[in-house]
Amino acid sequence: MGISLNHFSIRTVDLDACERFYCGLLGLKKGPRPPFPFPGLWLYAGETDRYDNAAVHIIGIDRNDPEGLKKYLGDRDETSLAGSGAVDHVAFFATGLKETLERLKANGIEGRERTVPVLGLHQVFIDDPNGIVVELNFPAAEKAALGG
Repeated sequence: MGISLNHFSIRTVDLDACERFYCGLLGLKKGPRPPFPFPGLWLYAGETDRYDNAAVHIIGIDRNDPEGLKKYLGDRDETSLAGSGAVDHVAFFATGLKETLERLKANGIEGRERTVPVLGLHQVFIDDPNGIVVELNFPAAEKAALGG
């Protein structure tokens, strides 16, 4: 059996905040999404004409009409939707460390940085609007080029 990660999904009551975070800060692109019976966004890492580039699926909770989501994916108590729960974090490979750090700072977000020397990675951990920890893995050479 071959296996690879297709996407991860987040349930939220604030689609706009998720779009600003994942598109505005991380550079994903909003793209096509099937006509599910609930609101949401598919956010793409790469071209939006390939559904397999939809790395993040945002599932919107419509408090005025929750039945479509309940019937399709099941019901969840909104109070259980904060943070990463049993999933510790999600991670992306990334480039553009300097620009990313500048963009985070301009938006009042301070990343938690670590370097993994054996793997040659420089990690930046941030929290999304739902409290989910997102890890960005940059080449360690990008950090070294910044003098750190």
